[in-house]
Amino acid sequence: MSTTGPVVRTVGGAVRGQTSDGLTVFRGIPFAEAPVGPARFAAPRPARPWDGTRDAYAFGPPPPQDLGLAGPAGTHSGGNDWLTVNVWTPEPDPAARRPVMVWIYGGAYKLGHSGSPGYDARRIAVDGDLVVVTFNYRVGMEGFAHIEGAPANRGLLDQVAALEWVRDNITAFGGDPERVTVFGESAGAGSVASLLAMDRAAGLFHRAIAQSVPGTFFSAELARDIGTVLAAELGLRPTVADLAAVDPAELVKAGQTLAPRMPQYVDRWGQAAPTTTPYSPVVDGDVLPVTPWQALASGASRDVELVVGHNRDENRLFTAMAGKLGRIGEERADKALRLYAPGGEAAYRAAYPDASANDLYERVQTDWLFGMPSLHLAEAHLAGGGRSHVYELTWPAPGGGALGACHALDVPLLFGTFQADLGVLLFEGAEPSADALALSARFRASWTSFARTGDPGWPAYDTQRRLVQILDAEPVVAPYPEEASRRLWEGHEFAALPLLG
Repeated sequence: MSTTGPVVRTVGGAVRGQTSDGLTVFRGIPFAEAPVGPARFAAPRPARPWDGTRDAYAFGPPPPQDLGLAGPAGTHSGGNDWLTVNVWTPEPDPAARRPVMVWIYGGAYKLGHSGSPGYDARRIAVDGDLVVVTFNYRVGMEGFAHIEGAPANRGLLDQVAALEWVRDNITAFGGDPERVTVFGESAGAGSVASLLAMDRAAGLFHRAIAQSVPGTFFSAELARDIGTVLAAELGLRPTVADLAAVDPAELVKAGQTLAPRMPQYVDRWGQAAPTTTPYSPVVDGDVLPVTPWQALASGASRDVELVVGHNRDENRLFTAMAGKLGRIGEERADKALRLYAPGGEAAYRAAYPDASANDLYERVQTDWLFGMPSLHLAEAHLAGGGRSHVYELTWPAPGGGALGACHALDVPLLFGTFQADLGVLLFEGAEPSADALALSARFRASWTSFARTGDPGWPAYDTQRRLVQILDAEPVVAPYPEEASRRLWEGHEFAALPLLG
């Protein structure tokens, strides 16, 4: 056992980190008991204390998940201790009291883990001179499927437990538990939005950054029906009694098998079906009482300052992954417009008279899934008495601009991890350009300034001027650029997706 490196005492026991280039990192610290055996599908339980000093050198094992671009690459320990936290700190001294940023990864609620190389928080901690925490939470069937006898939204409950760990322990690592900012992208942003609406999370964070908030929240009825179909893939019922003894890998396979067949269920699952993602937060009336938009408009979390935004061309990543980039014809565009456009197909065609079928397809899906949910979250927070700052990323990914400012481009820009995970795909494995490096630094400066002071460097959003930060090679503050889409979606309610039949 190593005897070098700073030692910090947590509620659960002492942990030893590793210091390099003036930054100390602690990895794989349990914040909850392993959710296996009797704890399978249960709400997270406190981690069991340990004796002696635990070497916190390796990330905890990833939760069971689909393998993807943010899957379990990197170095991590084995075992079932999925629920662990990691801490990057300039100074593990209780007197330091630095601001704290807590990252929540995305991954369609079915993949992702905090040990992914793309989430190396070193640059954020160093550039911002603050403490960064990342953690694992259950995804897929373990974390989000409707299972009778288990609480809904177990992945969200894991997030609350991680934030409680931060509250109880972060002072010892040099952080200030009274200055905690949660930030996340995609499903991580949907999680941030959920936490803003959850009574259980009240007081655990003080600022929030939501990058590309998905509009997909399931009603209890829809979640129950999808859960039944998922369990049927294994010939079982969606109950704790039937599923608790099933190998987690088999549950992952059930989701993988169902996902490509989900469009067949469009008559029952409506807009959720074509997403091929059978998991989302569930508006169950308990863990998540109402949708985030309804909660914020009613004044929930009005004292939490918010940064929220999206990328201009979100959907292009998914079209590219399907091998259809630039190849969408009229029939496919018509189908998307009929399913997603709030005013119907004609409204979008009138608002974008010169757009091709391909562009209409990309526009309506970007608007429905990420763009308008993000903008409406800011407006709901404003209506409820809160303060929001809005941004849009318009800088295109390298490689001729085909991907544009696509989904997840903001992640390698924020973390500066251009050669890891999605960064390899979006930056084509090449050295980042001067523009990319400058924009990356701008991201970190704005995010960490907000965590420190509540000011990201541009004005708060209002419904008169609608000023937002445009993040491009030459960042500017300007009126929200997607005005045509904003008008199309004005007054639209992002309700929990229903079961249709």
